[in-house]
Amino acid sequence: MTDWLIKKFVKNWEDTKNQKVRERYGILGSVTGVGLNLLLSFVKILLGFLCGSVSVTADGVNNLSDAGAGLVSLVSVRMAQKPTDEDHPFGHGRMEYLGALGVGVLIAVFGVELLISAAENILDPNKATAFSWLTVILLAVGIVVKLWMARFYRALGSRTDNPTLLAASKDSLSDVMATGAVTVSALVTLLLGWPIDGFVGAIVSLLVLKAAWDVLRDTVTRLLGGKPDRELGRQIVEIVTRDPGILGVHDLVIHDYGPGRAFASIHAEVAADSDLVQIHEVIDHAEREVAQELQIPICIHMDPILTGDEKTEAAKAAMQSYLSRMDPPLRLHDFRRVPGNKQINLVFDVLLPPDFRGEDSLRSGICAHARTVDPRYNCIVHFDRDYFQE
Repeated sequence: MTDWLIKKFVKNWEDTKNQKVRERYGILGSVTGVGLNLLLSFVKILLGFLCGSVSVTADGVNNLSDAGAGLVSLVSVRMAQKPTDEDHPFGHGRMEYLGALGVGVLIAVFGVELLISAAENILDPNKATAFSWLTVILLAVGIVVKLWMARFYRALGSRTDNPTLLAASKDSLSDVMATGAVTVSALVTLLLGWPIDGFVGAIVSLLVLKAAWDVLRDTVTRLLGGKPDRELGRQIVEIVTRDPGILGVHDLVIHDYGPGRAFASIHAEVAADSDLVQIHEVIDHAEREVAQELQIPICIHMDPILTGDEKTEAAKAAMQSYLSRMDPPLRLHDFRRVPGNKQINLVFDVLLPPDFRGEDSLRSGICAHARTVDPRYNCIVHFDRDYFQE
């Protein structure tokens, strides 16, 4: 069913890197979600009113809020496709993150409202409810619909890396749990006569609030500049280092301007005695390959390094051996040996994990080890953060 809808309504559906195709995916998900949630909310609110159940009514209001979230998603996807302008030179792609944030806020609002209603019901357990088998059947149908919607949203969101659709998928799963609990409550009331409607509502509200927290946390992390995509970084490094003229890479940075709108920069080590025109062609070719294969503009900075000098290679190997024994093992780059009469400077950068602390102590240890190799060695160390290391 999902594949049929995608092929039916998304032109060029396989080209998910294309922004127009991503827009069509988002519109398909949003329109489908709004229509189904409006239908579910109407049925559940009507059932809740007829049987006098706060949990069923709240579940219907939840679906109504999901319909509103779908509209937020639709608007955000459309706004994200606005072209670049003077005030937004990298486009409006982050509007999709704001859309996901709106979904998370709506889930949280629903969770709080449901918790309040459940508390009121617990304080008044004798409030009459009139559940019927029709209620149970319709709630079960709602669970099936929501399960399909969760898979539908996830399929669309995963193919296009759309955080709004992925957030809607999580919301649909929380709805499955909520409606499932309400269905159990209806069955218990029908079969045993126990007034557990309020307690079930409280449990459901906590599950919904947990889902809201997950969506808000993930979205805010992206907006604040969270951990970069490791797999994307691996692909960039693999493409850039294909040519043997590039001896190594470091300082990869991926700037996120919204799903499908990244910009990258990286330093490439090249032999200092390389032909400038020839190595420039190698760099240009690597930039074009990254742009063509990953649809990511990239700027590659050349770092010339001295090769073939035995003393430099020996000093570099000694320092790399020391760093490799660290926990976790560390790597160096941009190594230079600057000889003098009484002092030999070793100038290099060391890659550190993002959460590493203790640079001063590490620098002292590196310098002390260098003096054991040669008392004339003086280390000039710069620390970089490696956000793509395993």
